[in-house]
Amino acid sequence: MATPSEPRFLVLHGLRLKGSVATDPLAKGAGFDAQVTETHLRALVDAGWARHHEGRAVPWSLTPAGRTEHRRLAAEELDGSGTRPVVEDAYERFQAVNKEFLQLFTDWQVRSESPLELNDHSDESYDRAVVDRLSDAHASACPITDDLATHLERFGRFPSRLGAALDKVRAGDKEWFTGPLVDSYHTAWFELHEDLMATLGLERATEEART
Repeated sequence: MATPSEPRFLVLHGLRLKGSVATDPLAKGAGFDAQVTETHLRALVDAGWARHHEGRAVPWSLTPAGRTEHRRLAAEELDGSGTRPVVEDAYERFQAVNKEFLQLFTDWQVRSESPLELNDHSDESYDRAVVDRLSDAHASACPITDDLATHLERFGRFPSRLGAALDKVRAGDKEWFTGPLVDSYHTAWFELHEDLMATLGLERATEEART
C-alpha cells in the first residue's frame, strides 16, 4: 500500500515545487479544497515557513526557513516509510531517459537549430513521427511513475497526468505536447523532475555536479 503524506506537508511540498502560487492550483496539486489548503497555508505562515503577499495574483511563497523545513520533512518521510531506495532508483532511471524527452520537446518546437527553423506544425508527417516517438518514450517511462505511485501516494498523480496529456496529443491537440497554459506533457514531466529533486533534497546545481 502506498504511503500517504501528511496534509500540511503536501501543501508545503506544493509551495516548494511551484514557488509563488495562488491557492487554487496549490489546492489542486495537494488534493484538497481551497478552504482546507488556505488553513494549512495560514499555519505555514504562522510557523515562518511561508509568506502571504496581499494583493498579488500569486500571493503564497516559500521562505528560506520553509525550504529548510521541507528538506527535513521530505527526508523524514522517506526514511520513516522506507521509500528512499525506491525514490533514489526512480530518480536514476528518470535521469537515464530525461535527455530523450528533452530532445522530443525541442523537436516538437524546432525542426532545425542551424539555421533556426521553428516547427509551424504544417508538416503532418513530421509531427506524427514526433508524437510516435513520444508514445514510445512514454511507454519506457511508465514503469518509473508506476513504481513511485505504488510506494508514495503523492506521486500517484503523475501517471494519470502524463497519460491524459499524451491522449490529447494523439487526438490532435498540439497544445498538450509543450503548451505552458495547460497541463501539457512537458509541464507534467518538468514537475515530476522537480518533485524527484525536492523529495531527495537536491538542487539544480547539485544535480549538474552529479551529471
